[in-house]
Amino acid sequence: MNLLEAMRVYVRVVERTSLSGAARDLGIGQSAVSERIERLEQFLGCRLLQRNTRVVKCTPEGAAFYTSSKQVLEAATRAVSEISLGTAQTWGQMRIASPHCLGEEVIPEAIRHLRDICPSMSIDLVLEDRPLDLISEGVDLSFRLGRLTEGSFIACKLGQVQRMLVAAPAYLARARSIQGSDDLVAHPFIRIKGDFDNETLPLKDSWGRESTTPIQTAMTVSHWRPMYDMLRGAVGIGVVKVPVCIDALKDGSLVPVLCGYVVPPLDLHLLIQSKHPFPPRIRIAVDEIRRCVPEILSARTI
Repeated sequence: MNLLEAMRVYVRVVERTSLSGAARDLGIGQSAVSERIERLEQFLGCRLLQRNTRVVKCTPEGAAFYTSSKQVLEAATRAVSEISLGTAQTWGQMRIASPHCLGEEVIPEAIRHLRDICPSMSIDLVLEDRPLDLISEGVDLSFRLGRLTEGSFIACKLGQVQRMLVAAPAYLARARSIQGSDDLVAHPFIRIKGDFDNETLPLKDSWGRESTTPIQTAMTVSHWRPMYDMLRGAVGIGVVKVPVCIDALKDGSLVPVLCGYVVPPLDLHLLIQSKHPFPPRIRIAVDEIRRCVPEILSARTI
C-alpha cells in the first residue's frame, strides 16, 4: 500500500465529508476511494470514519489521524519544493474559503491573478458565510469580513469593504421622504440574516460622529443576492457592500439614501492556519492576495 497516497485520499474524504466528493476532486472512482480507505483502516487496525448514506464523519482516532496526515502531506510538499525548481513551489491544491458575496463577485478576480503566476496550482473555492474553522474544515486560506473572533489562525488585514444604504429610484419616488436618520424606521428594511439583528443601523455623520438609528425589518434573507434583487425591484431600503454591487450603483439602478451619513465599512482579513513554517505555495498565494485584493477593492468603490 502506498501510505502517502492513502493519506492524501483520506484527507480529501474528510474535507469533503463524502466519498463521492473526494472521488470527483481526485479524478478517481468512488469504489477506488472506498477501497483505499478500507485498506488504510486495516493497516492501522482501527476505524477512521463513521459512514452513512449521505456523509462521513471522523471517529476520534480518525480526527487525530487526519491532523497528522495533513502535516505529513504538507511536509512532503515542502520537501519537494525545497529541492525543485520552477513551478514545483506552487504545485498542489489550495482550498480557499470566502463569504458568498465576495466569493461570487470579487474573489474570482483575485484567483485569476493567482492562477496567472501559479498555473500549476489547483484552487478549491468554498463559499460559506459562517466563520469556518480552518483546521477542521481543511481550509488553507479564508477571507473573513467584519470583527474577528478568537481562533487558531494568523490574520492579515487586506483593507475595508465599503457599505452603503441604498434604494431603487422607483421606490424613493413613491415612498415617504427620507430627510433624516429618524425617518428610516418608517421604511421596509431588507437585510441579510446576522446583519443588524438588533433592529438598529450604525451610522456616521459628516463630522465623523457615530450613532445608531432604529430600522423596521420587512424581510431577511440567507444570501445576499435575493436582497440585492429586492432592492433593485423597489421593495424597500437596505445596506449593500459596494464592491459587490458596484455595477448597480454606477448605472443608477440603486442610489444612496441619506447622503449625509455613511454606514461604517467592514474590515476584510485573510486568515491563514497558524502553523510554521508555511509551505511555499501558501507564502506565494498570501503575497499575491495581499498585493492584488486592495487594488481590486479600490477599483470597486464609489
